[in-house]
Amino acid sequence: MSSHTALVWFRRDLRLHDNEALVDACGADRVVPVYCFDPRGYGQQPYGGPDSFDVRKTGLHRLRFRLESVADLRSSLRDRGSDLVVRIGRPEAVLPDVATAVGADSVSMHTWPTPEERQVESAVQQALDNVGVEPRRFWGHTLTHPDDLPMDLDALPDTYTTFRKAVENDASIREPLHTPELPALPDSVPEPGEIPALSDLDEDVSNAAQAEDEPLASPNNEQATPSEQAIPLFEGGETAGRERVESYIWEGDHLREYKETRNGLVGRDYSSKFSPWLNEGCLSPRYVQSEVERYEDVRVSNDSTYWLTFELRWRDFFQFQTAKHGGEFFQRSGIRNRTDIDWRDDDAQFDRWAAGETGIPFVDAAMRELNATGYVSNRARQNAASFLANNLRLDWRRGAAYFETQLVDYDPASNYGNWAYIAGVGNDSRDRYFDIVAQARRYDADAEFVTHWLPELADLPPEYAHEPWKLTDAEQADYGVQLGIDYPEPMVDLDASYEKLD
Repeated sequence: MSSHTALVWFRRDLRLHDNEALVDACGADRVVPVYCFDPRGYGQQPYGGPDSFDVRKTGLHRLRFRLESVADLRSSLRDRGSDLVVRIGRPEAVLPDVATAVGADSVSMHTWPTPEERQVESAVQQALDNVGVEPRRFWGHTLTHPDDLPMDLDALPDTYTTFRKAVENDASIREPLHTPELPALPDSVPEPGEIPALSDLDEDVSNAAQAEDEPLASPNNEQATPSEQAIPLFEGGETAGRERVESYIWEGDHLREYKETRNGLVGRDYSSKFSPWLNEGCLSPRYVQSEVERYEDVRVSNDSTYWLTFELRWRDFFQFQTAKHGGEFFQRSGIRNRTDIDWRDDDAQFDRWAAGETGIPFVDAAMRELNATGYVSNRARQNAASFLANNLRLDWRRGAAYFETQLVDYDPASNYGNWAYIAGVGNDSRDRYFDIVAQARRYDADAEFVTHWLPELADLPPEYAHEPWKLTDAEQADYGVQLGIDYPEPMVDLDASYEKLD
């Protein structure tokens, strides 16, 4: 009887647990795990389509996280007697070469719904067909499998509440798959290759990381550890992801109060912060859900445990919406095909927003945290997005693309779906904008978040820290904050900008 050799192509599924592509490949006699650093995912690339612009695809924070995640995956595979073949190159070129070298019969892989990812898959499938290797595709990054949805994708509701109720009532969640035993590598396996350095993938990003080994400085320029700053720094990899689940749910018992704390702004544990590991595939959402259900059985079942599942379903919603609408999701007019909004292009204004120099403290604090850490709370990122898309009316896709560069937890469907929603071109028929000062007062009442990231405002009382433009000249002198010198004057009259939206 002839033996079977399989490749498993790791993509945004950098884990051994609950990995159907890996389980499928491990049914073969020999398995070769492969990971490709696709050059199209790094450096400056065109956004594509009408009114295109250039975007840096992967910034420092996510690139570091990805390199750590690939290294962790390789370590886990080696611990089990296997290895990870790593290459820099287009998968449609790399995978047929490796498959031919080892005499592979099939390549198992996960699939994603965005046009960019689908185009790569199609190119890989064609290239494998040309060398007589079978591509085998699986879906493994959502809580609910698309085959278990109570409707076809083309009938998927475009509003979350309708989707959620249907799924809660009429769909099941599959049990996570166990980590399989890994068959031996074939004798003809190629050299595994080195995991690249930052400079191998993006020289500019590498240059930005030159101060990496310097002590981390707090916003007040005092030496501080990450924990003292309460900056949520993330270590990539399945190992670190599972440790985060353990520490958040079980050791810290934070899930008990998740619904009450999830709109927090400063600290490590106001929310789960599972998203970087979920979106790079180091954690399976079904595994997270299984831990939530175990917690409910062992400790407590309440609104907070339900709400974490609620948020996992939000993530599902945007994945399935992208599968339904495809490229429309990423167009300026959105899935609602809105042509009535006069989107502007203003590089100077965009650069001030990106740098956290708008003169609107809640927005600036959000952008400075994003730039420094690759992460920002959902509440703060929504307000920053609303300011760009609604108050400034700058092309929302440029803001979403900037988040794509900076976010350590970037996922194309969730990122662009949320931006389109806020910009009024996505999954909501209402015009969606935030009263930024009201939001700041509600969620940052003592201005802890604002003054943490804007230390120049630290001596102001909260009401002025959120609206420093209301300081008189005498008060500016008393507090030592001169607008236009110590902190920017607002780049827009907020009240007047809201009038245009009503």
